[in-house]
Amino acid sequence: MANGELRQPAAPGATSALWFSTFGFTACFAVWTIFSIIGVQIKSELDLSETQFGLLVGTPILTGSLIRVVLGVWADQLGGRRVNLIVMLLASGATFLLSYAETYPQFLAAALGVGIAGGAFAVGVSYVSKFFPRERQGTALGIFGAGNVGSAVTKFAAPFVMIAYGWEAVAQGWAVALGVIALVVFFLTRDDPAVIERRRTGQKAEAAWMQLAPLRDIRVWRFALYYFFVFGAFVALALWLPRYLTGVYGLGIAAAGMMAAAYSIPGSLFRVFGGWLSDRIGARRVMYLTFVLSLICTFLLSYPATSYVVEGVRGPIEFRLEIGVVGFTILVFLLGFAMSLGKAAVYKHIPVYYPSHVGSVGGLVGMIGGLGGFVLPIVFGMLNDLTGVWTSCFMLLFLLVGIALIWMHLAVRRMELSRQPGLAQLPQFPELAGLEPVGDRRPHPQS
Repeated sequence: MANGELRQPAAPGATSALWFSTFGFTACFAVWTIFSIIGVQIKSELDLSETQFGLLVGTPILTGSLIRVVLGVWADQLGGRRVNLIVMLLASGATFLLSYAETYPQFLAAALGVGIAGGAFAVGVSYVSKFFPRERQGTALGIFGAGNVGSAVTKFAAPFVMIAYGWEAVAQGWAVALGVIALVVFFLTRDDPAVIERRRTGQKAEAAWMQLAPLRDIRVWRFALYYFFVFGAFVALALWLPRYLTGVYGLGIAAAGMMAAAYSIPGSLFRVFGGWLSDRIGARRVMYLTFVLSLICTFLLSYPATSYVVEGVRGPIEFRLEIGVVGFTILVFLLGFAMSLGKAAVYKHIPVYYPSHVGSVGGLVGMIGGLGGFVLPIVFGMLNDLTGVWTSCFMLLFLLVGIALIWMHLAVRRMELSRQPGLAQLPQFPELAGLEPVGDRRPHPQS
């Protein structure tokens, strides 16, 4: 096949759809993670426990996760451009009303509304993917997913606004900005090719129950587990790190926000590289790289500061092992980088395996991943309350990524054996073949 046939052109309007959608998603993500900064002051004002704080910062993630399947289906049916406008305007209104909350139940209710912003991801994935051919979707969705950098925008800017004017000003300012950006994105983009074609032919969109049919496939749920770690844990740490840094290293909220951005930025921007890499070497290899690097980082971050006394030749020897603030920053930077590759690789799979159901499948995978962002901060707080060990959050993540890596490897091995049955006949240790004594050789039973 010729080169020109391999690389199909993008649909008209693809460039503006991609970049303005990414701009809008960045604004949504900045709003979605707003409690990572203002929640610290609210915790102090209301004297919340660690568990209550974890619930507060995780509540917006709950809403944004649960609505992703529905929004993904609607985006496939009605067009992502219109659905995205509605999502952003509703989130803008809820964020503005947040500034009037006074009690903990009121903050939780407002946080549910703010979480609508997180639903923009499922809408954007469905919308953007329809403009690009299969061999370019990894890169395109990687660029769109880089809108996760909105978390870093909040961490950089919100602490200074909050210190100068209070957390209420942060909520109101972010709400107004989101509303304006929603209108800009809507008027400077066009409907996706599928919507335009249905409008031209008069064809009706596929029924919602048919859009949900692929969700019975176990492979979808395996992708969802991957995303629970690479995205859910990313969001959870983006919310948790300012609190972690102020508690462990005694940093002020502005400094903690800056350092937490060292995790959020690579976890967002390198997603573009992850999409490009998935297009070049395959999403499976990228997932192996993600999980192995994450396993190493979470293992090192799990180790609590510990003092030792060793009985030496000349008497007791005392020493202490702990990760300093510089080492911690480097490790979370690497963890964010690994997760960014994984986020892009997971969504490279979806348009390839389910090209006609990107909204529903992408919505479910995004929902499960987003639920990780809701559940994990709460569990982090509970682990702190129960164990009193700050690094317990990374112990949990080490366990989670270990399970994901094992399941993926077993699934890959099973697929390889189904395609090449002869592999099952190979010895487990081929480098030892022929080394046993001649007299001890016996025929192997047939499998």
